[in-house]
Amino acid sequence: MKDQLDRIDRNILTALSRDGRLSMAELATQVGLSKTPVQARVKRLEQEGFIRGYSAVVDHERMGEGHVAFVQVKLSDTRSAALDAFNRAVQGVREIEQCHMMAASFDYLLKVRTKDIAAYRRVLGERISALPHVAQTSTFVAMETVKDR
Repeated sequence: MKDQLDRIDRNILTALSRDGRLSMAELATQVGLSKTPVQARVKRLEQEGFIRGYSAVVDHERMGEGHVAFVQVKLSDTRSAALDAFNRAVQGVREIEQCHMMAASFDYLLKVRTKDIAAYRRVLGERISALPHVAQTSTFVAMETVKDR
């Protein structure tokens, strides 16, 4: 699929990843095309799944969700059914912002966002540890976010 993207498509994707609220006219100016071809390209990029959606960058501190922890999770079972059960269950935990299956000495890395350490402790004890097949967790608390893109 990468071969389907030309320089202009890549420039469109870069521009929209920086500012998803660009008007088609502004985007057209940035990539050097007129508005109509840019609209057609954006529509195609959306339909083909290169653009999965648009979102706002939220100030989590102001929202009362400033505590970030990264959690290494080891499972007791890593057969397909167990992985599928874990993957499905993770979707239901609102505080888990990201979940990555890893090729490491642990199985998953979670990014968990909560109000504070006490709230994190409750989420860890009541929600994360109760996920299917969780055998062990290790937590790393972020002290400061230096780059978040």
